[in-house]
Amino acid sequence: MQHNNVLILDFGSQYTQLIARRVRELNIYCEIHPYNKIPNNLETYKAVILSGSPNSVRGEAVLHPELKHIRGEKPLLAVCYGAQYLAHFSGGEVAPSNTREYGRANLSFIKEKEDFFHNIYTGSQVWMSHSDTIKTLPDNGVLLASTEDVENAAYKIEGEQTYAIQFHPEVYHSKDGKQLLENFLVHIAKVEQDWTPQSFVEETVEALQKKLGNDRVVLGLSGGVDSSVAAMLLHKAIGKNLYCIFVNNGLLRKNEFQDVLDQYKDMGLNVKGVDASARFLDALAGLSDPEEKRKAIGRVFIEVFDDEAHEISDVKWLAQGTIYPDVIESVSVSGGPSATIKSHHNVGGLPDFMKLKIVEPLKALFKDEVRRVGASMDMDKNLLGRHPFPGPGLAIRILGDITAEKVRILQEVDAVFIGNLKKWNLYDNVWQAGAILLPVNSVGVMGDERTYEKCVALRAVESTDGMTADWVNLPYEFLQKTSNEIINKVKGVNRVVYDISSKPPATIEWE
Repeated sequence: MQHNNVLILDFGSQYTQLIARRVRELNIYCEIHPYNKIPNNLETYKAVILSGSPNSVRGEAVLHPELKHIRGEKPLLAVCYGAQYLAHFSGGEVAPSNTREYGRANLSFIKEKEDFFHNIYTGSQVWMSHSDTIKTLPDNGVLLASTEDVENAAYKIEGEQTYAIQFHPEVYHSKDGKQLLENFLVHIAKVEQDWTPQSFVEETVEALQKKLGNDRVVLGLSGGVDSSVAAMLLHKAIGKNLYCIFVNNGLLRKNEFQDVLDQYKDMGLNVKGVDASARFLDALAGLSDPEEKRKAIGRVFIEVFDDEAHEISDVKWLAQGTIYPDVIESVSVSGGPSATIKSHHNVGGLPDFMKLKIVEPLKALFKDEVRRVGASMDMDKNLLGRHPFPGPGLAIRILGDITAEKVRILQEVDAVFIGNLKKWNLYDNVWQAGAILLPVNSVGVMGDERTYEKCVALRAVESTDGMTADWVNLPYEFLQKTSNEIINKVKGVNRVVYDISSKPPATIEWE
Protein backbone atom coordinates (compact mmCIF):
# COMPACT_ATOMS: atom_id res chain seq x y z
CA MET A 1 0.00 0.00 0.00
CA GLN A 2 1.39 3.40 -1.02
CA HIS A 3 1.08 6.02 1.73
CA ASN A 4 0.76 9.73 1.05
CA ASN A 5 4.10 10.63 2.61
CA VAL A 6 5.16 13.91 4.18
CA LEU A 7 8.77 15.06 3.67
CA ILE A 8 10.45 16.97 6.52
CA LEU A 9 13.63 18.80 5.52
CA ASP A 10 15.98 19.09 8.48
CA PHE A 11 18.05 22.25 8.95
CA GLY A 12 19.54 21.06 12.26
CA SER A 13 16.83 22.07 14.72
CA GLN A 14 16.76 20.27 18.07
CA TYR A 15 12.98 19.94 17.49
CA THR A 16 12.99 18.23 14.06
CA GLN A 17 12.28 14.77 15.49
CA LEU A 18 9.38 16.27 17.44
CA ILE A 19 7.82 17.52 14.18
CA ALA A 20 7.94 13.96 12.83
CA ARG A 21 6.42 12.52 15.98
CA ARG A 22 3.55 15.05 15.92
CA VAL A 23 2.85 14.25 12.26
CA ARG A 24 2.88 10.51 13.01
CA GLU A 25 0.40 11.11 15.87
CA LEU A 26 -2.04 12.24 13.15
CA ASN A 27 -1.65 8.75 11.58
CA ILE A 28 0.32 10.28 8.72
CA TYR A 29 3.60 8.73 7.57
CA CYS A 30 6.54 11.15 7.32
CA GLU A 31 10.28 10.98 6.77
CA ILE A 32 13.14 13.29 7.82
CA HIS A 33 15.88 14.05 5.29
CA PRO A 34 18.75 16.58 5.53
CA TYR A 35 17.89 19.81 3.67
CA ASN A 36 20.80 19.16 1.25
CA LYS A 37 19.84 15.53 0.51
CA ILE A 38 16.33 15.89 -0.91
CA PRO A 39 15.03 12.55 -2.28
CA ASN A 40 14.76 12.23 -6.06
CA ASN A 41 11.30 10.63 -6.01
CA LEU A 42 9.37 13.73 -4.89
CA GLU A 43 6.17 12.41 -6.47
CA THR A 44 5.72 10.08 -3.46
CA TYR A 45 5.39 13.09 -1.11
CA LYS A 46 2.08 14.92 -0.71
CA ALA A 47 3.43 17.80 1.44
CA VAL A 48 6.75 19.25 2.64
CA ILE A 49 7.75 20.82 5.99
CA LEU A 50 10.90 22.92 6.50
CA SER A 51 12.31 22.66 10.05
CA GLY A 52 13.92 25.28 12.24
CA SER A 53 17.67 25.72 12.58
CA PRO A 54 20.32 27.17 14.93
CA ASN A 55 21.71 29.01 11.85
CA SER A 56 20.70 32.50 10.71
CA VAL A 57 19.52 33.36 7.19
CA ARG A 58 21.57 36.58 7.53
CA GLY A 59 24.85 34.88 8.41
CA GLU A 60 27.57 33.37 6.26
CA ALA A 61 26.48 29.79 7.05
CA VAL A 62 23.10 30.04 5.29
CA LEU A 63 21.62 26.62 4.60
CA HIS A 64 20.16 26.75 1.05
CA PRO A 65 17.62 24.04 0.18
CA GLU A 66 16.81 23.34 -3.48
CA LEU A 67 13.08 24.16 -3.51
CA LYS A 68 12.64 24.42 -7.30
CA HIS A 69 10.45 21.29 -7.51
CA ILE A 70 8.72 21.89 -4.17
CA ARG A 71 7.64 25.50 -3.78
CA GLY A 72 4.45 26.20 -5.71
CA GLU A 73 4.31 22.52 -6.69
CA LYS A 74 3.41 21.00 -3.31
CA PRO A 75 1.83 22.25 -0.07
CA LEU A 76 4.72 23.68 1.94
CA LEU A 77 4.92 24.57 5.65
CA ALA A 78 7.99 26.55 6.74
CA VAL A 79 8.77 26.59 10.47
CA CYS A 80 10.99 29.26 12.11
CA TYR A 81 14.25 29.19 10.06
CA GLY A 82 12.19 27.94 7.10
CA ALA A 83 9.81 30.89 7.44
CA GLN A 84 12.71 33.35 7.66
CA TYR A 85 14.45 31.71 4.67
CA LEU A 86 11.35 32.12 2.47
CA ALA A 87 10.99 35.76 3.53
CA HIS A 88 14.66 36.72 3.25
CA PHE A 89 15.20 35.27 -0.22
CA SER A 90 11.82 36.22 -1.71
CA GLY A 91 11.68 39.99 -1.32
CA GLY A 92 11.08 40.26 2.44
CA GLU A 93 13.39 41.40 5.23
CA VAL A 94 14.80 39.48 8.20
CA ALA A 95 16.64 41.43 10.90
CA PRO A 96 17.98 40.82 14.41
CA SER A 97 15.20 41.05 16.95
CA ASN A 98 15.44 43.79 19.57
CA THR A 99 14.52 41.22 22.21
CA ARG A 100 15.42 37.55 21.84
CA GLU A 101 12.10 35.90 21.11
CA TYR A 102 12.26 32.76 23.21
CA GLY A 103 9.61 30.96 25.23
CA ARG A 104 5.86 31.23 25.62
CA ALA A 105 3.82 33.83 23.71
CA ASN A 106 0.16 34.23 22.83
CA LEU A 107 -1.45 34.93 19.47
CA SER A 108 -2.95 38.44 19.64
CA PHE A 109 -4.26 38.52 16.04
CA ILE A 110 -5.49 35.75 13.69
CA LYS A 111 -6.83 36.49 10.18
CA GLU A 112 -10.46 35.42 9.94
CA LYS A 113 -11.74 32.54 7.81
CA GLU A 114 -8.36 30.96 7.22
CA ASP A 115 -8.25 27.14 6.95
CA PHE A 116 -4.72 27.21 8.39
CA PHE A 117 -6.06 28.53 11.74
CA HIS A 118 -9.30 26.51 11.80
CA ASN A 119 -10.36 25.94 15.45
CA ILE A 120 -7.48 28.10 16.77
CA TYR A 121 -8.34 31.38 18.47
CA THR A 122 -6.64 34.55 19.69
CA GLY A 123 -4.93 33.97 23.03
CA SER A 124 -3.65 30.56 21.93
CA GLN A 125 -0.22 29.89 23.48
CA VAL A 126 2.72 29.27 21.12
CA TRP A 127 6.45 28.62 21.67
CA MET A 128 9.04 30.96 20.15
CA SER A 129 12.75 30.17 19.76
CA HIS A 130 14.61 32.62 17.52
CA SER A 131 16.91 35.66 17.70
CA ASP A 132 16.11 36.97 14.17
CA THR A 133 12.65 38.15 13.19
CA ILE A 134 10.76 38.81 9.92
CA LYS A 135 10.42 42.61 9.55
CA THR A 136 8.84 42.59 6.08
CA LEU A 137 6.84 39.79 4.46
CA PRO A 138 8.06 38.28 1.17
CA ASP A 139 6.51 39.11 -2.22
CA ASN A 140 2.81 38.13 -2.26
CA GLY A 141 2.98 37.45 1.49
CA VAL A 142 -0.30 37.72 3.43
CA LEU A 143 -0.20 38.19 7.22
CA LEU A 144 -2.11 35.43 9.06
CA ALA A 145 -1.20 35.85 12.74
CA SER A 146 0.73 38.01 15.22
CA THR A 147 1.77 37.98 18.87
CA GLU A 148 2.33 41.08 20.99
CA ASP A 149 6.07 41.09 20.22
CA VAL A 150 6.14 39.37 16.81
CA GLU A 151 4.01 41.04 14.15
CA ASN A 152 4.73 38.49 11.39
CA ALA A 153 4.20 35.32 13.45
CA ALA A 154 2.48 33.54 10.53
CA TYR A 155 1.93 34.27 6.84
CA LYS A 156 1.03 32.61 3.56
CA ILE A 157 2.11 33.22 -0.05
CA GLU A 158 -0.78 34.24 -2.30
CA GLY A 159 -1.22 31.91 -5.28
CA GLU A 160 0.64 28.99 -3.59
CA GLN A 161 -0.15 26.48 -0.85
CA THR A 162 2.84 27.87 1.06
CA TYR A 163 2.48 28.69 4.76
CA ALA A 164 5.10 29.95 7.21
CA ILE A 165 5.26 30.38 11.00
CA GLN A 166 7.90 31.82 13.33
CA PHE A 167 6.83 29.62 16.27
CA HIS A 168 7.21 25.87 16.87
CA PRO A 169 3.89 23.94 16.61
CA GLU A 170 5.66 20.66 17.40
CA VAL A 171 6.57 21.45 21.02
CA TYR A 172 4.23 20.73 23.91
CA HIS A 173 4.08 24.44 24.89
CA SER A 174 2.31 25.37 21.62
CA LYS A 175 -1.11 24.34 22.90
CA ASP A 176 -2.81 24.16 19.47
CA GLY A 177 0.25 22.90 17.59
CA LYS A 178 -1.32 19.55 16.73
CA GLN A 179 -4.44 21.29 15.42
CA LEU A 180 -2.30 23.58 13.24
CA LEU A 181 -0.42 20.62 11.74
CA GLU A 182 -3.73 18.84 11.15
CA ASN A 183 -5.14 21.94 9.44
CA PHE A 184 -2.16 22.11 7.10
CA LEU A 185 -1.73 18.39 6.36
CA VAL A 186 -5.33 17.10 6.38
CA HIS A 187 -7.48 20.09 5.35
CA ILE A 188 -5.07 21.99 3.06
CA ALA A 189 -2.69 19.30 1.70
CA LYS A 190 -5.43 16.59 1.74
CA VAL A 191 -3.05 13.94 3.15
CA GLU A 192 -4.87 10.75 4.15
CA GLN A 193 -4.55 9.55 7.76
CA ASP A 194 -3.79 5.92 6.95
CA TRP A 195 -0.57 5.26 8.93
CA THR A 196 -1.72 3.00 11.79
CA PRO A 197 -0.03 0.29 13.89
CA GLN A 198 -2.24 -2.33 12.21
CA SER A 199 -1.35 -1.15 8.69
CA PHE A 200 2.34 -1.11 9.67
CA VAL A 201 2.19 -4.73 10.90
CA GLU A 202 0.39 -5.96 7.78
CA GLU A 203 2.71 -4.16 5.35
CA THR A 204 5.89 -5.05 7.27
CA VAL A 205 5.05 -8.76 7.53
CA GLU A 206 4.29 -8.85 3.79
CA ALA A 207 7.53 -7.01 2.95
CA LEU A 208 9.58 -9.32 5.24
CA GLN A 209 8.11 -12.42 3.60
CA LYS A 210 9.09 -11.11 0.15
CA LYS A 211 12.56 -10.06 1.29
CA LEU A 212 13.49 -13.14 3.35
CA GLY A 213 11.69 -15.93 1.51
CA ASN A 214 12.74 -19.22 3.09
CA ASP A 215 16.01 -17.83 4.53
CA ARG A 216 17.01 -18.26 8.17
CA VAL A 217 17.39 -15.21 10.40
CA VAL A 218 19.21 -14.81 13.72
CA LEU A 219 18.25 -12.11 16.23
CA GLY A 220 19.90 -11.04 19.48
CA LEU A 221 17.13 -10.52 22.05
CA SER A 222 17.73 -8.19 24.99
CA GLY A 223 14.42 -8.51 26.82
CA GLY A 224 13.69 -4.89 25.88
CA VAL A 225 10.83 -3.44 23.86
CA ASP A 226 12.59 -2.92 20.51
CA SER A 227 14.15 -6.36 20.08
CA SER A 228 10.97 -8.08 21.34
CA VAL A 229 8.67 -6.26 18.90
CA ALA A 230 11.15 -6.87 16.06
CA ALA A 231 11.13 -10.58 16.99
CA MET A 232 7.33 -10.78 16.93
CA LEU A 233 7.13 -9.13 13.48
CA LEU A 234 9.72 -11.56 12.11
CA HIS A 235 7.97 -14.48 13.83
CA LYS A 236 4.71 -13.52 12.11
CA ALA A 237 6.55 -13.36 8.77
CA ILE A 238 8.86 -16.40 8.85
CA GLY A 239 7.90 -18.47 11.91
CA LYS A 240 10.42 -21.23 12.74
CA ASN A 241 13.08 -19.73 10.45
CA LEU A 242 13.70 -17.05 13.11
CA TYR A 243 16.36 -18.04 15.69
CA CYS A 244 16.55 -15.80 18.76
CA ILE A 245 19.57 -15.71 21.08
CA PHE A 246 19.36 -14.12 24.53
CA VAL A 247 22.81 -13.63 26.06
CA ASN A 248 23.25 -13.21 29.81
CA ASN A 249 26.23 -10.86 30.15
CA GLY A 250 26.14 -11.10 33.95
CA LEU A 251 25.13 -7.43 34.09
CA LEU A 252 21.36 -7.82 33.92
CA ARG A 253 18.93 -7.01 36.71
CA LYS A 254 18.36 -9.53 39.50
CA ASN A 255 16.78 -12.77 38.16
CA GLU A 256 16.27 -11.08 34.79
CA PHE A 257 17.83 -13.81 32.65
CA GLN A 258 15.31 -16.44 33.75
CA ASP A 259 12.37 -13.99 33.98
CA VAL A 260 12.86 -12.86 30.38
CA LEU A 261 13.24 -16.42 29.08
CA ASP A 262 9.98 -17.35 30.85
CA GLN A 263 8.25 -14.34 29.29
CA TYR A 264 9.37 -15.33 25.80
CA LYS A 265 8.04 -18.90 26.27
CA ASP A 266 4.49 -17.54 26.22
CA MET A 267 5.14 -15.67 22.96
CA GLY A 268 5.86 -18.77 20.90
CA LEU A 269 9.34 -17.59 19.92
CA ASN A 270 12.24 -19.90 19.17
CA VAL A 271 14.68 -18.61 21.86
CA LYS A 272 17.98 -19.97 23.16
CA GLY A 273 19.37 -18.54 26.42
CA VAL A 274 23.16 -18.41 26.73
CA ASP A 275 24.72 -17.73 30.14
CA ALA A 276 28.08 -16.08 29.36
CA SER A 277 28.28 -14.00 32.54
CA ALA A 278 31.71 -15.35 33.61
CA ARG A 279 33.16 -14.54 30.17
CA PHE A 280 31.98 -10.92 30.37
CA LEU A 281 33.18 -10.39 33.95
CA ASP A 282 36.62 -11.76 33.00
CA ALA A 283 36.84 -9.31 30.07
CA LEU A 284 35.85 -6.39 32.34
CA ALA A 285 38.36 -7.17 35.11
CA GLY A 286 40.39 -4.08 35.96
CA LEU A 287 38.63 -1.73 33.49
CA SER A 288 37.35 1.56 34.93
CA ASP A 289 37.00 3.83 31.86
CA PRO A 290 33.36 3.85 30.61
CA GLU A 291 34.31 3.65 26.93
CA GLU A 292 36.73 0.78 27.57
CA LYS A 293 33.99 -1.07 29.46
CA ARG A 294 31.53 -0.52 26.60
CA LYS A 295 34.04 -1.75 24.01
CA ALA A 296 34.91 -4.85 26.04
CA ILE A 297 31.21 -5.74 26.41
CA GLY A 298 30.59 -5.12 22.69
CA ARG A 299 33.56 -7.30 21.72
CA VAL A 300 32.59 -10.23 23.95
CA PHE A 301 28.93 -9.98 22.89
CA ILE A 302 29.95 -10.33 19.24
CA GLU A 303 32.22 -13.29 20.06
CA VAL A 304 29.47 -15.09 22.03
CA PHE A 305 26.81 -14.24 19.47
CA ASP A 306 29.02 -15.43 16.61
CA ASP A 307 29.74 -18.72 18.40
CA GLU A 308 26.01 -19.32 18.81
CA ALA A 309 25.11 -18.20 15.26
CA HIS A 310 27.57 -20.77 13.89
CA GLU A 311 25.58 -23.49 15.67
CA ILE A 312 22.66 -22.72 13.36
CA SER A 313 23.21 -23.89 9.79
CA ASP A 314 22.55 -21.70 6.73
CA VAL A 315 21.82 -18.41 8.53
CA LYS A 316 21.70 -15.61 5.94
CA TRP A 317 20.35 -12.62 7.90
CA LEU A 318 20.99 -10.78 11.16
CA ALA A 319 17.91 -8.97 12.52
CA GLN A 320 18.36 -5.83 14.63
CA GLY A 321 15.95 -3.71 16.65
CA THR A 322 17.22 -0.41 15.18
CA ILE A 323 14.59 2.36 15.48
CA TYR A 324 14.12 5.63 13.58
CA PRO A 325 16.05 7.99 15.92
CA ASP A 326 19.17 5.80 15.41
CA VAL A 327 18.74 6.16 11.64
CA ILE A 328 18.18 9.93 11.75
CA GLU A 329 21.13 10.55 14.08
CA SER A 330 23.48 8.65 11.77
CA VAL A 331 22.89 11.26 9.00
CA SER A 332 23.77 14.72 10.31
CA VAL A 333 22.65 17.88 8.55
CA SER A 334 26.18 19.21 8.12
CA GLY A 335 27.30 15.98 6.48
CA GLY A 336 29.94 15.61 9.17
CA PRO A 337 29.93 13.44 12.28
CA SER A 338 27.85 14.64 15.20
CA ALA A 339 29.55 14.97 18.58
CA THR A 340 29.93 11.64 20.36
CA ILE A 341 28.48 11.81 23.87
CA LYS A 342 29.06 8.08 24.34
CA SER A 343 29.32 5.13 22.01
CA HIS A 344 26.15 3.08 21.46
CA HIS A 345 26.37 -0.66 22.02
CA ASN A 346 24.43 -1.42 18.81
CA VAL A 347 26.19 1.01 16.49
CA GLY A 348 29.35 0.13 14.62
CA GLY A 349 28.06 -3.00 12.95
CA LEU A 350 29.43 -6.50 13.03
CA PRO A 351 32.85 -7.80 12.08
CA ASP A 352 33.34 -8.85 8.45
CA PHE A 353 33.73 -12.51 9.40
CA MET A 354 30.01 -12.76 10.25
CA LYS A 355 29.06 -11.84 6.66
CA LEU A 356 25.31 -11.68 7.35
CA LYS A 357 22.85 -9.39 5.60
CA ILE A 358 21.02 -6.99 7.94
CA VAL A 359 17.23 -6.76 8.35
CA GLU A 360 15.75 -3.97 10.53
CA PRO A 361 11.94 -4.18 10.69
CA LEU A 362 11.55 -1.20 13.06
CA LYS A 363 13.84 1.33 11.41
CA ALA A 364 10.88 3.56 10.41
CA LEU A 365 9.43 3.81 13.96
CA PHE A 366 9.87 6.02 17.01
CA LYS A 367 9.91 4.35 20.46
CA ASP A 368 6.29 5.21 21.28
CA GLU A 369 5.23 3.79 17.89
CA VAL A 370 7.15 0.57 18.59
CA ARG A 371 5.06 0.17 21.77
CA ARG A 372 1.81 0.82 19.85
CA VAL A 373 2.77 -1.73 17.19
CA GLY A 374 3.52 -4.27 19.94
CA ALA A 375 0.13 -3.57 21.55
CA SER A 376 -1.62 -4.11 18.21
CA MET A 377 -0.05 -7.62 18.15
CA ASP A 378 -1.42 -8.27 21.69
CA MET A 379 2.03 -8.43 23.27
CA ASP A 380 2.38 -8.49 27.06
CA LYS A 381 1.72 -5.03 28.56
CA ASN A 382 4.47 -5.51 31.15
CA LEU A 383 7.04 -6.16 28.42
CA LEU A 384 5.88 -3.19 26.32
CA GLY A 385 5.89 -0.90 29.36
CA ARG A 386 9.37 -1.95 30.43
CA HIS A 387 11.79 0.91 31.09
CA PRO A 388 14.70 1.29 28.67
CA PHE A 389 17.78 -0.54 29.96
CA PRO A 390 21.29 0.16 28.64
CA GLY A 391 22.92 -2.50 26.46
CA PRO A 392 26.05 -2.64 28.68
CA GLY A 393 23.65 -3.14 31.60
CA LEU A 394 24.85 -2.53 35.14
CA ALA A 395 28.45 -2.08 33.92
CA ILE A 396 27.74 1.60 33.28
CA ARG A 397 25.81 1.98 36.53
CA ILE A 398 28.81 0.74 38.53
CA LEU A 399 31.22 3.66 38.41
CA GLY A 400 34.78 2.40 38.22
CA ASP A 401 35.87 -1.23 37.89
CA ILE A 402 33.46 -4.17 37.86
CA THR A 403 33.54 -7.10 40.30
CA ALA A 404 31.01 -9.87 40.94
CA GLU A 405 30.43 -8.45 44.46
CA LYS A 406 29.65 -4.95 43.11
CA VAL A 407 27.22 -6.48 40.60
CA ARG A 408 25.51 -8.37 43.44
CA ILE A 409 25.16 -5.20 45.54
CA LEU A 410 23.70 -3.18 42.66
CA GLN A 411 21.31 -5.95 41.59
CA GLU A 412 19.93 -6.09 45.16
CA VAL A 413 19.58 -2.29 45.38
CA ASP A 414 17.95 -2.10 41.93
CA ALA A 415 15.50 -4.89 42.83
CA VAL A 416 14.32 -2.97 45.91
CA PHE A 417 13.99 0.33 43.99
CA ILE A 418 12.17 -1.06 40.93
CA GLY A 419 10.06 -3.40 43.08
CA ASN A 420 8.88 -0.47 45.22
CA LEU A 421 8.10 1.68 42.16
CA LYS A 422 5.77 -1.12 41.01
CA LYS A 423 4.32 -1.66 44.50
CA TRP A 424 3.50 2.06 44.81
CA ASN A 425 2.05 2.20 41.24
CA LEU A 426 4.76 4.68 40.24
CA TYR A 427 6.59 2.51 37.67
CA ASP A 428 4.40 3.50 34.69
CA ASN A 429 4.78 7.23 35.50
CA VAL A 430 8.55 6.95 35.07
CA TRP A 431 10.36 6.75 31.70
CA GLN A 432 13.49 5.14 33.15
CA ALA A 433 14.71 4.29 36.63
CA GLY A 434 17.77 2.62 38.06
CA ALA A 435 20.40 2.65 40.77
CA ILE A 436 24.05 3.69 40.46
CA LEU A 437 26.83 2.30 42.63
CA LEU A 438 29.22 5.13 43.45
CA PRO A 439 33.00 4.66 43.80
CA VAL A 440 32.97 6.13 47.32
CA ASN A 441 32.62 4.71 50.78
CA SER A 442 31.04 6.74 53.53
CA VAL A 443 30.98 6.53 57.29
CA GLY A 444 27.83 5.23 58.93
CA VAL A 445 26.57 3.77 62.18
CA MET A 446 24.63 0.50 62.43
CA GLY A 447 23.72 -0.55 65.94
CA ASP A 448 26.72 0.64 67.96
CA GLU A 449 29.15 -0.25 65.19
CA ARG A 450 30.89 2.25 62.94
CA THR A 451 30.57 1.24 59.26
CA TYR A 452 32.48 2.34 56.17
CA GLU A 453 30.42 1.14 53.23
CA LYS A 454 29.11 1.96 49.78
CA CYS A 455 26.90 4.84 48.69
CA VAL A 456 24.22 4.34 45.99
CA ALA A 457 22.34 6.94 43.95
CA LEU A 458 18.77 6.38 42.78
CA ARG A 459 17.71 7.92 39.44
CA ALA A 460 14.19 8.24 38.00
CA VAL A 461 13.38 10.44 35.01
CA GLU A 462 10.34 11.34 32.92
CA SER A 463 10.66 11.76 29.17
CA THR A 464 8.91 10.94 25.89
CA ASP A 465 11.91 9.85 23.84
CA GLY A 466 15.00 10.00 26.08
CA MET A 467 16.42 12.99 24.17
CA THR A 468 15.51 15.34 27.01
CA ALA A 469 14.49 14.23 30.50
CA ASP A 470 13.45 15.65 33.84
CA TRP A 471 13.92 14.03 37.24
CA VAL A 472 10.73 12.65 38.76
CA ASN A 473 9.45 14.22 41.96
CA LEU A 474 8.91 10.93 43.81
CA PRO A 475 6.98 11.15 47.13
CA TYR A 476 9.17 11.73 50.18
CA GLU A 477 7.54 8.81 51.97
CA PHE A 478 8.42 6.50 49.06
CA LEU A 479 12.05 7.67 49.07
CA GLN A 480 12.24 7.31 52.85
CA LYS A 481 10.90 3.74 52.86
CA THR A 482 13.01 2.69 49.85
CA SER A 483 16.18 4.13 51.39
CA ASN A 484 15.53 2.35 54.71
CA GLU A 485 14.83 -0.95 52.95
CA ILE A 486 18.03 -0.74 50.87
CA ILE A 487 20.25 0.06 53.86
CA ASN A 488 18.62 -2.65 56.01
CA LYS A 489 18.53 -5.40 53.38
CA VAL A 490 21.55 -4.87 51.13
CA LYS A 491 24.80 -5.81 52.79
CA GLY A 492 27.57 -3.35 51.89
CA VAL A 493 25.44 -0.17 51.51
CA ASN A 494 25.00 2.44 54.24
CA ARG A 495 23.97 5.58 52.32
CA VAL A 496 21.34 6.35 49.63
CA VAL A 497 21.06 9.61 47.63
CA TYR A 498 18.54 10.72 44.97
CA ASP A 499 19.73 12.27 41.69
CA ILE A 500 17.83 15.50 40.85
CA SER A 501 19.63 16.44 37.59
CA SER A 502 17.81 16.99 34.29
CA LYS A 503 18.99 16.14 30.75
CA PRO A 504 20.53 18.37 29.53
CA PRO A 505 22.96 19.20 31.09
CA ALA A 506 23.28 15.75 32.72
CA THR A 507 22.69 12.50 30.81
CA ILE A 508 20.21 9.87 32.02
CA GLU A 509 22.94 7.31 32.72
CA TRP A 510 25.99 8.37 34.74
CA GLU A 511 28.50 6.80 32.32
